[in-house]
Amino acid sequence: MIARLIQRLRRLHREQGGSASVEFVILAPFFIMFIAFAIELGMLSVRASMLERGLDIAVRQVRLGTGTAPSHDQIKDIICDNASVIADCDTKLRLEMIPTDLRNFTTLDATPDCTDAAEPSKPVRNFIPGGQNQLMLLRVCLKYSPLFPEQMLGEALTRGTDGDVALTTVSAFVQEPI
Repeated sequence: MIARLIQRLRRLHREQGGSASVEFVILAPFFIMFIAFAIELGMLSVRASMLERGLDIAVRQVRLGTGTAPSHDQIKDIICDNASVIADCDTKLRLEMIPTDLRNFTTLDATPDCTDAAEPSKPVRNFIPGGQNQLMLLRVCLKYSPLFPEQMLGEALTRGTDGDVALTTVSAFVQEPI
């Protein structure tokens, strides 16, 4: 009985069929997770760069404008028009504009004001258009849903109560006089 078992184990040890599938089963999940990580990181980079681009164009238009202070909705429209990759930009984007003094500089609040689908809508917070020759800080916060929320990068990102991730960018400018 034991001799027969040893004989079968030797035959199984010499058999080489299926050895490539064992390697595939061991390595394939790592490659798939790496691909999902790369796709998520790529989309995060595209969203961040398009948000920065939209904010830069909006700030340039405000800075070189006709001297009239733009409204919250006008700046938001400029940003969303120039950040074409961002889906549902009008509802997921929040702006915060604060006049500051260069000689008595105070930083922005550490927690950005972002939209949260789980909470009722909040009124516009700290949007003061400012006057001529005044230093302005403009912070934009965008909430988005990760492509793979339960995978490596999507799991590592800080999410709100609604499961969305906040992406913020800040710009400073001085409004030109008329």
